[in-house]
Amino acid sequence: MAATERGALLAAALALPGVTAAPGAAAQGAPDAAFVQFKYLDYRDWQPGGRRMRVDNPGFYAVKPLSDTLAIEGSIVYDGMSGASPLYFNALSGASGEGVRDYRTAGDVKLTKWFDRFAIGAGAAYSHERDYISRAGTLELRTWTEDRNRTYAFAFSGAADRIHTESGAAERERKYVLDFLAGVTQAVNETLIVQSNLTYSRGHGYFDDPYKLFDRRPDRRRVLAWLTRANQHFPERNGTLKVAYRYLDDSFGADSHMVEAVWHQALPGGWSVTPSLRYLTQKAAWFFRGPPIGSGLRPGEPYTADARLSAFGAFTPGIVVARDFGDGWVADVKVEFYRQKASWRAGGGGTEGLLPFSARWIQVGVGRSF
Repeated sequence: MAATERGALLAAALALPGVTAAPGAAAQGAPDAAFVQFKYLDYRDWQPGGRRMRVDNPGFYAVKPLSDTLAIEGSIVYDGMSGASPLYFNALSGASGEGVRDYRTAGDVKLTKWFDRFAIGAGAAYSHERDYISRAGTLELRTWTEDRNRTYAFAFSGAADRIHTESGAAERERKYVLDFLAGVTQAVNETLIVQSNLTYSRGHGYFDDPYKLFDRRPDRRRVLAWLTRANQHFPERNGTLKVAYRYLDDSFGADSHMVEAVWHQALPGGWSVTPSLRYLTQKAAWFFRGPPIGSGLRPGEPYTADARLSAFGAFTPGIVVARDFGDGWVADVKVEFYRQKASWRAGGGGTEGLLPFSARWIQVGVGRSF
């Protein structure tokens, strides 16, 4: 199940074209122009002793106003994945022990209708791999105060996944997940905006990784996440500081904290540069054991040696260079580097014997509004 590998998850999340809002789009009104965007991601990761995953990911995103109060948007992405999945301690995980080779095609579409004091959106998404198919739907509601300085957001989504591996490790398994979101965005003044969101996820079904030895996880999972971020603009510097904090409470026990700082600096000639730094610290899942693989294994009880559920800390520095060429054309290049070590976990207590993990991704994009 290649798309559940850490590299593929990172690549897929970071490659979503729709993450970048279209020029002219606003939460309280339909976009005033159509926008199309193409992005291409080149991802690599490695550990001591060899390279791991490689992901090539082209993606396309578009949004188009259908009227003054109605807009449609959607994206299509393709992942080509190959290589060896992350070492869990000293053994490769993979469908055959020789590595992973897979693909993923995914798409989503959303229709949003704006009214005087609120907006309603509905969307659907589909993702397909050789051994994993996911279907999802979402509904969202946004409403704002009369002065439009505060916006409330509520969303509900559901996903139904089917897992069927060629090796027979998982045959016609199912997983179902429901997600709920409630949030508020406040314009404090002309230069400061703050947003805080609370999300709750509840799933049941097959959470095991069939390509990892002895992997057996609980068939139910609950995740509560709180994300707060603020954007402070400095007119005298023509720059904006963006800071964020996220706390995640996981019924698997892999609780985490994330902090991020981003500086967006506008430059002459339509150029801009945006350096960033993110730090993540995570506990190990309560059923995580190792090293070595198999230690602490008790038949019939949950067990994993998956490094993604271990205790570690990680830093992600990055930079985006972008330019507005005029006539609606924009382009950007994004480079980020990820480094994970057990010793970097805040307060200590990282998983002993966990090999360092590194990744880098380069993403280029071009878009046009019209």
